[in-house]
Formats: sequence, structure tokens, C-alpha cells
Amino acid sequence: MPAPFGLKEVHEALSRIRGWVHRTPVLTSQNLNALANRQLYFKAENLQKTGSFKVRGACNAVMLEKEKRPNSPGVVTHSSGNHGQAVAYAAKCAGLPCSVVVPKGTPKVKCDAIKDYGANLVFCEATPEARKTTCAEIATKTGKAVIHPFDNYDVMAGQGTIALELLEEVPDLDVILVPISGGGMTSGIAVATKGMQPNCRVYPVEPVGKLLQKCLESKQRLWPNPPRFINTIADAIRTQQVGDLTFPILCEYAEPKVFSVTDDQMIEGMKLAFERMKVVVEAASGAAVYVALTSMEELKPAPQKIGVILCGGNVDLDHLPWITRKTSY
Repeated sequence: MPAPFGLKEVHEALSRIRGWVHRTPVLTSQNLNALANRQLYFKAENLQKTGSFKVRGACNAVMLEKEKRPNSPGVVTHSSGNHGQAVAYAAKCAGLPCSVVVPKGTPKVKCDAIKDYGANLVFCEATPEARKTTCAEIATKTGKAVIHPFDNYDVMAGQGTIALELLEEVPDLDVILVPISGGGMTSGIAVATKGMQPNCRVYPVEPVGKLLQKCLESKQRLWPNPPRFINTIADAIRTQQVGDLTFPILCEYAEPKVFSVTDDQMIEGMKLAFERMKVVVEAASGAAVYVALTSMEELKPAPQKIGVILCGGNVDLDHLPWITRKTSY
């Protein structure tokens, strides 16, 4: 079944956001290529506006909201941090009021950035249901449009612009590895990739405990309810369940094989990016780096040219995970 958006909408999104976001570089490393014994191409969304890929989908959705409702009362969203920063930035660019709901315990560096973009920050309990309920209450009271972090086709189309840029530079990729939380980025990249290079396979990379592979293989939502957060250092990808809108797209366009990564493996990937590439990346990005270096022989045929999405770089340098984990023992 075709997705509710396609390559046309992704191209339109790129045109719409092109003055507000960076065309991020594609990085390579001879050192990491040698370790992996294959060619790796890192799409550096850690260097993106607001420090993560999220600004692409946020800008597309917020700019469309302003086009549809020139007198819009603004936008509201819920987020663990990166999407909140992105929507706050996009709303500032569009001249719209913005509220962002974040769970208690969200890293201070992300909360400060949201406030710096001029958004109103609202804290809720650290559960998926609390985020959703608090956001809905604000939308009902104010009339603000909800910009969902992933279950929004305009957001997905915006995230798909990552694949447009990556495949323009490296058109013959065999595989793209995408860290996954709610599935908006993976859905957008998978739809755009199948439209541009149908032979290129898109694989999700998850924290241990997400249980996505068995859901994709069966094409059924087998997660326990109520929805919960996974206990992981990767706060950007700790949502266990993918979205109601993203799930059927993932079943159709992404590969059912999912790579699961432990916290220690994410840290190893982060440190390699820091030490060998001299780039600051989040734990979610470290997960994709680790898989690219260690797990490609699991695929048949084994890919030789790998796209790796460095999804964000919003790291609290006062609480690096390899330091805080040591001190907690």
C-alpha cells in the first residue's frame, strides 16, 4: 500500500525548508572504513540547526501550518528535547507562539535551548501518556496546532529530505542505518529512498527493549500497553512503541530486520565518533555508528557502501555517559 506521502512531497518539503535548515555534510573516515572493511558515509545531522535532524520535519510542518492558517494562534508539541528545540526554532522563524511539553528529567541543555528559542516550556510526568495528555490540554485551551514528534505526515516528509541529500551525494548506497524512536525519520527516509533508489535497503537501529523486529515481521503491534519509555542512555530514542501512522509505513518501506544496541555499545560508537572523526554525537547516533562497524556481515548480501545517519549532537558535556556510568557503580 502506498504511503500517504511520497517523493513529490519530500521534494516540496526540501523547497519549503531550504532557507531555514542546513544542507548537512556527508562525512567519511578512512580509519573507520578500515575498521568496518567497507565504505561508510555519515550524514552529519549532528551539525544541523538546533543540533539534530528534527528541525527538518518541524520546519516543514510549522511552515505549512502558517500557510494554512495565516492567523494561527501558534503550535504546541511534546518532546524529550530534540523535537521540542526544533519546533521552538521553527515557530520563531515563522513568527508563531510555541509551547513545548517535556518530561521531567529532560537534559538541562535541551530545556535551556528550547527556552532560548522563545518557547514556553511545560513539564509533565515522564510517561508517554502524560506527554500526550498535557499537550492535548494546551491545544484545547489555546487553539494551537499540535506538531507531533513523529505521527505527522508533514513531519515525516521533512525528515525524508535527509535521504534526498544523502542519495544525491552517494547515489549507489547499499544500505542506510537509521536510529529509531517513534519512526518519523525512518519512515521519511524509507519512503524517499524507495522513490530514488529502490535497491537501497533502510534498516532501523533501536535500543535493546524496543522489540520492533517482531512487530515488523508480523506486521502487528505486539508491544505491551500502556506505552512506556525504555531504560536507556539514549534519551532521543527511548520511546518503545513507534507511531500509529509510522508503523504501517515502516512495515511497507523499511526492512524487517532491526539492529538492537545496548547502552555500552552506543557509548563505544559515540567514543569512536569523538576520537576518530572529531565530531560530537548523541548516544542514538552512536548506536548507528556501532552497527555500521560491527554488524553488516549479518546482512545477505553483505553491503559495501553504508549510509549512517548521525541523527543529533545535543550532548550534555558535564554528564558524558561513559563518565556518569563509571561514577554510579
